Amino acid sequence: MKTIHATLLKAVCSSMLVLDAVSAHALDTVTVGLAIPPAVHDGAPYAAADKMGLFKEEGLDVKLIVFQGAGALIPQVASKRITFGYPTAEPVLSSYLNGGTPVPVRYFYNGVPANTMEFAVLTSSPVKTIADLKDRKIGVGALSWGTIPGGRAALREAGLKPGENVDYVAVGALGAGFHALKTGAVDALNFNSSWDDMLELSGTPIRRIRYPAVFDETAGNGFIAHRDTFTEHPDLIARFGRAYTKVQIVCQTNPAFCVKAFWAEHPESKPQGDETKNLREAVELLKRRLDRILLTPDGKPRQAGAYNLPAVKANLAEMQKVGEFPKGEVPIEQVFSNQFVAEFSRFDAAALRDRARQQ
Repeated sequence: MKTIHATLLKAVCSSMLVLDAVSAHALDTVTVGLAIPPAVHDGAPYAAADKMGLFKEEGLDVKLIVFQGAGALIPQVASKRITFGYPTAEPVLSSYLNGGTPVPVRYFYNGVPANTMEFAVLTSSPVKTIADLKDRKIGVGALSWGTIPGGRAALREAGLKPGENVDYVAVGALGAGFHALKTGAVDALNFNSSWDDMLELSGTPIRRIRYPAVFDETAGNGFIAHRDTFTEHPDLIARFGRAYTKVQIVCQTNPAFCVKAFWAEHPESKPQGDETKNLREAVELLKRRLDRILLTPDGKPRQAGAYNLPAVKANLAEMQKVGEFPKGEVPIEQVFSNQFVAEFSRFDAAALRDRARQQ
């Protein structure tokens, strides 16, 4: 018990010293662009970081801005209107292969190291495989979504022809999309697994259809910065990535705290009704999300923010093979950087977990 108390006291004192040092200097403003509105499973870490002062401890004042899809978000980073973005990888890779000038951005943090995109149908549906989606309608939030090329590649891999014998339909995000599936407006949804978790936990039985195995380790959403930021402000990247890693560990340790922080910051997102039940479901949603991100399928910890470059190359080759991307070379190491990965985990994780348990 004395050891635990000593560790906690050390963590608290260390945090106070950091905050005192930060308060003596102006915080660096960091604007982070998201391609879709944050929900509890992916927005809770930001709210928890604000509540615990984790961004401030790294000398940062972080502000979130939501754009309509990756296609709208990436140009904001490319033109330096915002500091960082969190888009999917397909649009950036495509810019190297479409005959134009590649966008001047690089990925520095792998936010979703395991592919979380999937197809979901009602359990009453006759659709059991990707091939069964022939002549069906698939719902997505918007036709500008950066995840659509990956979905089309999975369909092509199964022998389907998007636009000919299977169609994408814009149905809106979250509740609007769920309604479209439940009412039969679409036959399937092509959402991420956390959104499907939300639908399932709300009481709608669904069947999930995974992408082919070659897409398992594809680069999903990740943080990007302008190339100039890598050379002019590398410390900004390191500090932001470290704070983001810290808060994921906090939420893994105390998910209920993170859910409550998100609801406090976004009261309109808090479900009505039985609060105990709603909290239990939201905690389960967040835990599932973090397990997919922080752990390998066999339960081993991942290296925070790291890219599996051979897997990214294999995924790109498959996208080109099925005709989703044109042929051509992409300098993968220049698009996806592991330069700052060691910095992201440079903190006392045990002390942080102790601190998280006290929230």
